[in-house]
Amino acid sequence: MELFNTIQTLNAAFGPSGDESGVAATIAGMARPYADEISIDTMGNLICHKKGRGPKVMFAAHMDSLGLVVTHIEKEGFLRVAALGGISPVHILSTPVRFKNGTRGLISCDGGVSVDKLRVDDLYIDIGASDEDGAKKLVDLGDIAVYDTPCFEAGPRIISPYLDNRVSCAVLLCAMEQLRRSDNDLYFVFTTQEELGLRGAKTVAYTIDPVYGIAVDVTASADTPANKSNCSTVQGKGAAIKIMDHSVICHPRVVKKLEELAREQGIDHQPDVKRTGGTDAGAIQLTRSGVYTGGITIPCRYTHSPTECVFRSDAENAIKLVCAFAQAQLEEE
Repeated sequence: MELFNTIQTLNAAFGPSGDESGVAATIAGMARPYADEISIDTMGNLICHKKGRGPKVMFAAHMDSLGLVVTHIEKEGFLRVAALGGISPVHILSTPVRFKNGTRGLISCDGGVSVDKLRVDDLYIDIGASDEDGAKKLVDLGDIAVYDTPCFEAGPRIISPYLDNRVSCAVLLCAMEQLRRSDNDLYFVFTTQEELGLRGAKTVAYTIDPVYGIAVDVTASADTPANKSNCSTVQGKGAAIKIMDHSVICHPRVVKKLEELAREQGIDHQPDVKRTGGTDAGAIQLTRSGVYTGGITIPCRYTHSPTECVFRSDAENAIKLVCAFAQAQLEEE
């Protein structure tokens, strides 16, 4: 499957944190030819199993996205909202949004509020309703809006909403397609509610009980002024091998193995050392008596905004590295 087209397909699905069933169904349909078993657990995690006799290896990419939850409908028909995940109000002003039922709208804010003091409480969504009754015919309290911005290519980069983390879901799907044989017992897991605290990864890792866990996600890109001292990765230098972030210090055995595989197979790679943020690796590592945990990440600009940006070649190198680890000879314990 082609990477950009796969990202477009995944972004057309609806899947905010807590309501990922739409994107899960899309991924399941695309993964079915390449998995021996596909299941969905209580938390909504999608589990694609490729059976093997070797150690259990779990790759995890979260499929949930940020969103805005309707909390109140004004008499004029405007929708007041609460944030679902880490949203910066100033970054989403004038952004088009859509609801699960197809209703569309635009994010605006109360007049007279300075940008530096803007809060989510100051935002509202205009869905074109004339009054409260009209709005209630289109949405209910508790409905979730997601960004409705375009997905397109700009030179070597892909620009799209929700590359965090639909690009990594696409990476796992492409890796599943390309894998021909592995002695390892492989689980490709598309997790839920990562944006709300790594919730899905915690429960699914407990169920699978892997020997090795690899979180595939985006990471910050240090090639913008705001991130120069926060992280080590740069777009265009390859897949990033996570060493640490705020949620995890990756196991040296896994870091070393990923680095060796990348060198041996000529995969462009770079270290991922980040001061803030976290991935599903933070939850996977602490499962049961512990998991040999690592991360494969893709440098991303403007994360948690309606228009995120990744380098296509970095994602393609991530696919190669996932395949390499999936097929590697790994120790049982």
